[in-house]
Amino acid sequence: MKTARRNFVAHKGRMALSAIAVLLSVAFVCGTLVFTDTMNTTFDKLFAVTSSDVTVTPKKAESGEDTPDTGRPETLDGALVAKVAAAEGVKGAEGGVLSTAVTVVNAKNENLGSTTGAPTIAGNWNDNELKSMKITSGHAPRGPTEVMIDNDTAKKHHLALGDELRTITITGDVRAKIAGIATFQVTNPGATLVYFDTATAQQQLLGTAGAFTHVSVTAKDGVSDEQLKQNVSKAVGADAYKLQTSKEAADANRKDVGSFLDVMKYVMLGFAGIAFLVGIFLIFNTFSMLVAQRTREIGLMRAIGADREQINRSVLVEAFLLGLVGSVLGVAAGIGLAVGLMKLMGQMGMELSTDDLTVAWTTPVVGLVLGIVVTVVAAYVPGRRAGKVSPMAALRDAGTPGDRKAGVVRAVLGLVVTGIGGAALLLAASADKAAAGSLWLGLGVVLTLIGLIVIGPLLAGGVVRVLSGVVLRPFGSVGRLAERNALRNPRRTGATAAALMIGLALVACLSVVGSSMVASATDELDKSVGADYIVSSETGQPVMPQAEQAMRANTRLDHVTAYRELPTKITAPDGTSVLEGVGATDPTYAKDIRRKMRAGEHEAAYGKNTISVGSIYADEHHVKLGDELTVAFTGGSTVKLKVAAITLDEGNIDKGMKYVSTALAEASVPADKLPRPFMLLATAKDGQAATAYEEVKKGLAEYPQYKVRNQADYKQALKDQVGQLLNMVYGLLGLAIVVAVLGVVNTLALSVVERTREIGLMRAIGLSRRQLRRMIRLESVVIALFGALLGLGLGMGWGATAQQLLALEGLKVLEIPWPTILGVFAGSALVGLFAALVPAFRAGRMNVLNAIASD
Repeated sequence: MKTARRNFVAHKGRMALSAIAVLLSVAFVCGTLVFTDTMNTTFDKLFAVTSSDVTVTPKKAESGEDTPDTGRPETLDGALVAKVAAAEGVKGAEGGVLSTAVTVVNAKNENLGSTTGAPTIAGNWNDNELKSMKITSGHAPRGPTEVMIDNDTAKKHHLALGDELRTITITGDVRAKIAGIATFQVTNPGATLVYFDTATAQQQLLGTAGAFTHVSVTAKDGVSDEQLKQNVSKAVGADAYKLQTSKEAADANRKDVGSFLDVMKYVMLGFAGIAFLVGIFLIFNTFSMLVAQRTREIGLMRAIGADREQINRSVLVEAFLLGLVGSVLGVAAGIGLAVGLMKLMGQMGMELSTDDLTVAWTTPVVGLVLGIVVTVVAAYVPGRRAGKVSPMAALRDAGTPGDRKAGVVRAVLGLVVTGIGGAALLLAASADKAAAGSLWLGLGVVLTLIGLIVIGPLLAGGVVRVLSGVVLRPFGSVGRLAERNALRNPRRTGATAAALMIGLALVACLSVVGSSMVASATDELDKSVGADYIVSSETGQPVMPQAEQAMRANTRLDHVTAYRELPTKITAPDGTSVLEGVGATDPTYAKDIRRKMRAGEHEAAYGKNTISVGSIYADEHHVKLGDELTVAFTGGSTVKLKVAAITLDEGNIDKGMKYVSTALAEASVPADKLPRPFMLLATAKDGQAATAYEEVKKGLAEYPQYKVRNQADYKQALKDQVGQLLNMVYGLLGLAIVVAVLGVVNTLALSVVERTREIGLMRAIGLSRRQLRRMIRLESVVIALFGALLGLGLGMGWGATAQQLLALEGLKVLEIPWPTILGVFAGSALVGLFAALVPAFRAGRMNVLNAIASD
């Protein structure tokens, strides 16, 4: 222990970069855990405060949630409030109105809704709201011309008392002036809230006077929530309504939010795991080189009585101390990272308060355990090598001879593993079903990655020579020296390059998949979409009647097609039933979307009592033209429909969709239960496309929640969405690449220390400082390019295989983003130059005589 501590302190400078790698990886893990725990705490407090002792909602509705496809929430009769109030143990009962199928705009026609996915909520101001809100300016709304808004939204959009807001609802537009501003008493994660008086909320949000969406019930002192729920259930009927205690309502809301947060947490932890994997190579290289440099010292220790296990333990203790220091600092940095993420989310519109900062006891424990275990595991093999050093090594110069060839066993094993991985990728590419192919793809990715890591030293000799012939030879003797230095220890070069290879392989794979998705979608749009314009909401809201009327009023349009989806239960001739959505639209939809047909004509689906089905459904249930299906419309009637067409389920647009006419839907479902269209498609009259496009956008300008896109816009939107997702992933992969760059810096820095005498001798026989620095920079560049070549090649192979699986789902175009690939390859050279700056500078400042005299 004493020797290990002294060695750790003596070589702390050489271990600094390894400690930074551990710090960054642990910080990512702990930052993710703190950030997601804080978000959970924020929502837990919000749900706990806003939930009543017992909440009564319609049987079909979730607590506090509307039905966005119709634009109207499920409602309760106003008389229910009195029934609930009369139940035993009830202190008070209050009817509430709540809808999220609204859009609120200011005088500049700007949407006041959140850009982070948080809802816009409109409701009535009541006593239950005082649990979480406090009026801090003005007063509560007193009539149809007054509205109250939350303080966070008012600040963000610079709103004040007296400003006019327009709330777009299913019943029309409500114009009202801000009479009050309410401030959250707990953290608001980003929702926009507007309040009306009860009568206005009922009329404008529900379209029905005297109705409510929920009833909030307060218990008398001494009555538990469970007992209150039972009492209310007896009073109103156990099966007539949905009753939830405060805990049940909060748990239900927490479950919905928690599933999203869990996905986000595990994705971020996955990228942290990649950073840890890359850090293993850095730590492995560090201890391998330190052991090589201390060969004589270890030999002397063996000569004076230290056994192999003591030497091995000494190295592992140093690794433990390195992991401990890096992990402790990483835990602290992780908390700082979480606070930074909270500030960033605040800039994006999701407010998170540091008052809710949550650091569970498990977070630092996980960080410390991960950091220490990974560091000790990475140092195990170098420690084993140190234990094998003979006492006779004390008589030799420090350092070990260059490992020019990887072991035969390692080479054979690596080739076998790589070959098996390649075979798995081929099986994945030739799979008939995506599920089976995904398993082969995962196996192939893991095995090819492991295989290339194992045979990296074997590949280093050939690949580095080829790269050097292109990149280094123009630099003459300095270039040749750089090449020989890179080839001096293939195992070290391979391990250094492997760290960079992992991150760049993922970058290349995702780039290929993303580009192929965009190219496939663009190709399918070109072949399938005949409509000139597509109108829809990016937040999933239905198209309101007033927006649809504005669209249909455009005289430059040849036709407008409304597309809605109805939930149904369909029974096939073989007696099997499925719950599926049915697309209700107009005959013009056959022109707007060109579906390939297996049998019949698409237009035939829109006749009286007819329906079309997809080829997958037809095959599974043995359905053919002329067969009769029993279709039960949710909230409506049950009808028998004749199969008039069978569409071919090849692409992704409306894959598997069944179609009926809008007229049939309107006849089968009551008007108040009929879903609103979620999309409008339109085609301009001949020769008026450009003018019609501008007029459509102008006509819908008052409704900023909808986007009007022509085909070019739609393609660009798809490209932008994929690009944003890829940029997010690249950002998360950035940590792994940073750690890999630290690995290159670390290898070069320790290599300079290892070659101190050699550098001194070269300087003595005429090598200038400038040539020395150039030699080290070129060595770094060729190592970085070696890692990039392996990573990009491997990643493109993964991406091409993944695209073949996506082709089974309709994404049939493979596109290699060569500009991105070549840009990353060129950028790797710059990374190599950057990584060599400090080691090259330090080498150039060495005193020649001191360097020659060093051991």
